[in-house]
Amino acid sequence: MSDTVIRVENLGKKYIIGHQQQERYTALRDVITNKVKSLGSLINPKEKVENPAFEEFWALKDVSFDIKQGDRVGIIGRNGAGKSTLLKILSRITEPTKGSIKIKGRVASLLEVGTGFHPELTGRENIFLNGAILGMGKEEIKRKFDEIVAFAEVEKFLDTPVKRYSSGMYVRLAFAVAAHLEPEILIVDEVLAVGDAAFQKKCLGKMEDVGKEGRTVIFVSHQMATVTTLCQRAIWLINGKVHQEGNADWITSKYLIHGSELSGDVTLEPNNQDPRFHFKRITLLNVEDKCTSVFDVKEPIKIRLEYFVFKFVKGLELTIRIYNSGGIAIFSVNRSSSLEGEIKEGSYMAEICLPAKFLVSDTYTIDVGAHIPKAEVLSHYQSLISFEIEETGSDMSLYKGAGFGVVMVDLDWLEKSQLH
Repeated sequence: MSDTVIRVENLGKKYIIGHQQQERYTALRDVITNKVKSLGSLINPKEKVENPAFEEFWALKDVSFDIKQGDRVGIIGRNGAGKSTLLKILSRITEPTKGSIKIKGRVASLLEVGTGFHPELTGRENIFLNGAILGMGKEEIKRKFDEIVAFAEVEKFLDTPVKRYSSGMYVRLAFAVAAHLEPEILIVDEVLAVGDAAFQKKCLGKMEDVGKEGRTVIFVSHQMATVTTLCQRAIWLINGKVHQEGNADWITSKYLIHGSELSGDVTLEPNNQDPRFHFKRITLLNVEDKCTSVFDVKEPIKIRLEYFVFKFVKGLELTIRIYNSGGIAIFSVNRSSSLEGEIKEGSYMAEICLPAKFLVSDTYTIDVGAHIPKAEVLSHYQSLISFEIEETGSDMSLYKGAGFGVVMVDLDWLEKSQLH
């Protein structure tokens, strides 16, 4: 299609990884022996030579997708899923082992702090160098120069070699150059964590503007809230393969509950738990006290937590934290906020009840933890259990998808007629 700017077909990237041997060094006899074995395998191909010191690793395997002009696409996945490898191939930093990539337009990449900068050149010189790499003329770069410098906030250090920049200055200038020199495709890895909160917000705003201008943004992040805010689409990688792709809200919600339980009931094994305290079970119950993972927005939700205390621990605190599909923590509840007294030895069952018409229709995950405030964490489970809330006709059902908030509140209005 004419509006497709990136087409990836059956992409694969293979690395040969080495395994450390017990010997601290490789002797000359080992080198000679390995060479002889290799020569023998050439003479007799049927003779298979195993080399346990090396192994094939496919960082990407059979990856295919299309990205259209103006798309803002988030690449998500756990560590080791192949996200960075994919970006390096798209940025032409590394070659694929197999498959093909077709890219229409010039690409600006920000994969690590100072990507494309020459450390001995000044900030001013690097702006012109990066522009030249992108195929821009000198006059074109000059028109954008003041805007880049203002965004990066490095006016005082423009004529200083960038090797003397702090990491924050580096990333500010690198992002400003990549975003302002008008590439058709902007590729950004999660390097924005280097900057402060205000700079991150400014970068996200700029990337959103780039997308609205009809240019394409590809963004890797572990922050699902950022992905859903910035991106329309998401591609989810697992073990080097595309697991799912589609609407960013839908994909990120599935990603967040991946590996957590949807049965409404999870039993925990005591293995590897603190000998003083064990979480035993978490259960979700509807208004009829039936275990479920799907709830009507107009009905309350009961969260039941069962645990053992084997040894009295002074100041022990229990916490339940609930996240929405965007990865935003909606609220946390501490046991001490509703119960008095210490938790002594014994078996316990505690419950909290979420009121009806409180959480909006969405998918949620629950973290549970036990800790001594400002001292020690005894137990912590992330995304232990998940549940969904269905919109079945609440007062806000008319505005579904309008982003009216993460919770519903029913506040009393006080109205007074003003006479003129």
